[in-house]
Amino acid sequence: MIDTHQGLPHEAADSITKPFARFLKIEAAAGGLLLLAVLLALGLANSPWQEGFLSFWETPIGLTFGSLDFTRSLRHWINDGLMTLFFFVLSLELKRELVLGELRNPRQAALPFAGALGGMVVPVSLYLALMSGQPGIHGWGTVMATDTAFVIGCLALFGGRIPPTLRLFLLSLAIFDDVGAILVVAFGYGEALNWSALGLGFLGIGIVAGASRLGIRSVPVYFLLGAAVWLCFDVSGVHATIAGVILGLMTPTRIWVSDARLREILGRVLAVPAGDRRQGDAASHRDLRQAGRAVTESLSPVERLEMMLHPWVGFAIRLCCKVLFRPRGPLFWAQLCCGEAFLNDCDSL
Repeated sequence: MIDTHQGLPHEAADSITKPFARFLKIEAAAGGLLLLAVLLALGLANSPWQEGFLSFWETPIGLTFGSLDFTRSLRHWINDGLMTLFFFVLSLELKRELVLGELRNPRQAALPFAGALGGMVVPVSLYLALMSGQPGIHGWGTVMATDTAFVIGCLALFGGRIPPTLRLFLLSLAIFDDVGAILVVAFGYGEALNWSALGLGFLGIGIVAGASRLGIRSVPVYFLLGAAVWLCFDVSGVHATIAGVILGLMTPTRIWVSDARLREILGRVLAVPAGDRRQGDAASHRDLRQAGRAVTESLSPVERLEMMLHPWVGFAIRLCCKVLFRPRGPLFWAQLCCGEAFLNDCDSL
């Protein structure tokens, strides 16, 4: 039988890019590289190159326009910038499950929320009970957070052997827990908030919602609006990753082109015999462009963004964070077991 569904022509560059693309699709590979990054950070943080390793993350990067200074350390760009993208992708997956998946039933969604609430209240209660009257009692907020990046990386090591419902529960619990911890750190430990910047951030979120309701589909428009919202949250004193969570949960799950409309457009293109020029090149090209756009928009924005960002977020951002957040002190192994991300900052509270 002759295969009529042949792939695209093979180019020389494909021999380099295709193996890398296949590697990115291996979920367990992300978890393996994550653990490798942790070991690398351990080695560098306890080596003769420790000073250079630590100073590297304080390298200032950014732009300055007159009195406006957008310079941040490399540590800040990763912790507040790339991690915003990480939480944005996790929120996309959570939004899809809340609207279309297992969590669309409020009773099922309540379980991870209750688990996250208990995961915050119980550790804080134990901490306050044990540290009562001690100088370190003000550090109660450090025991609340779950290291979501590490949780996802560990789950990835097991690949398909983890039941989807268990993965979804842990993912949802981690997001709820991290959002709660971010709010506590922002309002309980942060310096005086810049309410003007915070108000502008929520105004930007309102503009994003309005653009979505108006049917604006331009990705650059939403990218610029999202960047503005992130900057406002960053300047306000609230942890900027909360912007990624909010924008991810706002992303529409509805498709812009229905299945019936997609079949109609593709049928019009396929109805033209190969080599038939009677319609003219302009008409053929217009139909092909419309068909390509219809195929793309037959997926919801949530699904398209997940497919586009997930491989890069799963690898690059988690690896950067695990090399950046170097182990400090004897609490590291407890942190490694319990996933307490904010224990990294115990000595700064």
